[in-house]
Amino acid sequence: MLDEQILFLDSEVEDLHVRAISSETPLAVKEHNEAFRHAELAHRARRDALEQLLESEAERDALLRQVVEEYA
Repeated sequence: MLDEQILFLDSEVEDLHVRAISSETPLAVKEHNEAFRHAELAHRARRDALEQLLESEAERDALLRQVVEEYA
């Protein structure tokens, strides 16, 4: 789900970037900057979720190794 949101946000950032460049208005620049910040937060959330997942998998694997060693 995060990946889909990130794709949408990245697309919106790109569109607003083009609009900000072409219109050169403070409002367009502000909209682009806000969208960029939201996209960055989504990217950070995805990275954090992936790190948590990898840590959980490593912990699970360590626990499974302990169980296997106990019963081997």
